Amino acid sequence: MTQAIARLREVCLGLPEAVEKETWEQPTFRVRDKIFAMVHAVDGRLSVWCKAPPGAQAILVTAAPERFFRPPYVGHKGWIGFWLDGVADWDEVADLVGRSYRMTAPRRLVGSV
Repeated sequence: MTQAIARLREVCLGLPEAVEKETWEQPTFRVRDKIFAMVHAVDGRLSVWCKAPPGAQAILVTAAPERFFRPPYVGHKGWIGFWLDGVADWDEVADLVGRSYRMTAPRRLVGSV
């Protein structure tokens, strides 16, 4: 589990002005104090929740329900949850986190990614 969090940390903190802040006893990743990714344990499984563009949540959950889910609390806002336990596709994780970051960060920062 800690290897997956360390790898996620590398992905998130590699983005401009991204910082880690513990909230709800879990790591959250932010840009200008706005969350773009957060770690959660759901039913004992390690997951990441992040923003997704309109319609992406439904597409991902329908296409691969074993990997993606609608997270509680923020799922109604279009956020997507995905599992980090087992074998994660780290290119896909970087794409999803990067998209969430670009939806959250100021335009000036997004232009530098």
